[in-house]
Amino acid sequence: MPVVLQRILRSGVVHVLFAFLAMGGWAIFANRAHVMPAPLLAGLVQGAISACLTLFLKSVIDWLSSRFSGSTRFWAPPLIACLGSASILVTIHAVSSTPEIFRTIALPLLVSTTYAAIYNYSISARRGFDT
Repeated sequence: MPVVLQRILRSGVVHVLFAFLAMGGWAIFANRAHVMPAPLLAGLVQGAISACLTLFLKSVIDWLSSRFSGSTRFWAPPLIACLGSASILVTIHAVSSTPEIFRTIALPLLVSTTYAAIYNYSISARRGFDT
């Protein structure tokens, strides 16, 4: 893989932009049956939330993983991150009057929770069960 492409794929800005566009686009799609500008507003809101969550999720998992030991370290951090993300998503979409809140957040929550679980497992497995 070319060095330039590797650098782009590792860029935090690229990850945040991708999250904004992908999950914002999903929110527009999930709310497509509603009159404009509701789908567009839902897309902007979800895009912004996803961009912010992308910035902070890795740090949160790193921090939470270091707070647990034994087998709890494998399941607690992703669960806490999922519940926190769900709370943030539902609250902000409710305040911004997103018509299809649960459809809007389903995919972003699934993606972020899957990422949290895989990332958490990868860092926890390196340390083993005992530490």
